[in-house]
Amino acid sequence: MEPHAVPGESPVCACCAEPAVVYQPVIRRYLCGTHLVRDVEERVRTTILETGQIHAGDRVAVGLSGGKDSTALLVILSRLLPTLPGASFVAITVDEGIAGYRADTMRAAKSLTQRLGVDHRIVTFRALIGDDLDTLLIGRETHACTICGILRKKALADAARAAGATSIATGHNLDDEAQSVLMNAFRGDLPRLVRTTGTGTSETFLPRIKPLMAIPEKEIASYLFVQDLFSVLPECPYTKYALRAEVRALLSDYECHHPGTMQHLIESKKTIEQYCAGTPVMEPLHRCRECGDPCSGDLCQVCRLRHSLGK
Repeated sequence: MEPHAVPGESPVCACCAEPAVVYQPVIRRYLCGTHLVRDVEERVRTTILETGQIHAGDRVAVGLSGGKDSTALLVILSRLLPTLPGASFVAITVDEGIAGYRADTMRAAKSLTQRLGVDHRIVTFRALIGDDLDTLLIGRETHACTICGILRKKALADAARAAGATSIATGHNLDDEAQSVLMNAFRGDLPRLVRTTGTGTSETFLPRIKPLMAIPEKEIASYLFVQDLFSVLPECPYTKYALRAEVRALLSDYECHHPGTMQHLIESKKTIEQYCAGTPVMEPLHRCRECGDPCSGDLCQVCRLRHSLGK
C-alpha cells in the first residue's frame, strides 16, 4: 500500500491533511497543491544556488515559448529573483513562423508577461534569415528539428545579448535532460554527452542555465494546473520527425516501471563528465570566417545552414 493512501479513500498530502494532487514515486510521497508549489519552488531555488546558475546582479534572458515548461520557469523566477540583490530578467520569445502552432503559444507568452509585468521581446526567423520556418522546410521536413534548433539558438542568443543579458535560462526539465543523455548515448556522441552549457563568457557563448533540471515534467504540469496557469496548447507539427519523440516515449514507459531511471541517467552523465575531466573531447573553438561567431570549424552552423538553404 502506498504511503498516506487508505483503500477506498483518496490519498492525502504527506505534509497536511489536504487531498493530494501529485505522487512522487521515487521518494514515495503524496503532496497537495499548496505543498507541491512550495516543494517545486524550493527545489528550483536549491538548484540555482547549489550549481551557481544565478548570482546577484545577473540579468537573465528567459527563453519563453509559451509552453508549460517556460511558463513555469518564468513564474518561478519572478518569485525567486527578488531574493537575489540586483538580479533581473527579460523574457524572449522566438517566433519561428509555424502555421497553426506558434500563434497560440505567442498569445500565451504575451498574456503571461503582461500578467507578471515582465519585459518581453520577440524575435523572428524571418528577421534572422529572411523566411519563416514553414517556408524553409519545404522539401526538408525530416530535418525540421535540426534546422529549427540551429536558428532558434542563434535568434535567442542574439536577442539575449541585445537585452544585456549575462545568461540564458531555458525550461529544460528532468525528463528533457534524461532524454538528451539517452539520445547522445544512442548516437555515440561523447562531446555532446559531456558538454556543459552553464559556463562561458560574453566573448564566447552566453552561459545557458536550466533551473528546472531537477523537476519532472509531470510535476511542472501539476504546478501550473493547481495555480490555474496551465493552458492547453497545440503541439508543434514537426515533432513527429524528431528522434526525441521516440526517446521520450521509451523513457517515460521505463520510468513508470522503474522510478528513478531518469535521475540515474543524469547521475551517469555526471560520472562520465568526471572521468573525462581534463581530456580534450571537444574540438577547439575558432571564429566563423563569415559572421565571427565562435564555432568548431571555419563556418558556424548558422552560416553553413544559410549556404545549404541558398540564403
